[in-house]
Amino acid sequence: MFQMQALDIDVQDRIVRLVKNILEQNSLEADVQPAARLVDIGLTSMDMVNLMLGVEAEFDFTIPQGEITPENFQSVETLQRMVLGQLRPVRAA
Repeated sequence: MFQMQALDIDVQDRIVRLVKNILEQNSLEADVQPAARLVDIGLTSMDMVNLMLGVEAEFDFTIPQGEITPENFQSVETLQRMVLGQLRPVRAA
């Protein structure tokens, strides 16, 4: 169980870092909290595309078309759940 929790924290930290990098590219600064809505901290629709590509590169998988939804890109938490859902079946195999 401890490993999963460590994975959760690692995934969250990596997503926060991706979001902060995108904000920095836009000369924006924000305190990126896991539950904060990404649009509320300054991400535009183009930033969301960059975030999607960044998540795919960071975690080395392609996000399935069915997972590319506004709900999954609302916050770091929703992105984290989606990423973990993609990573866990691979790790369990």
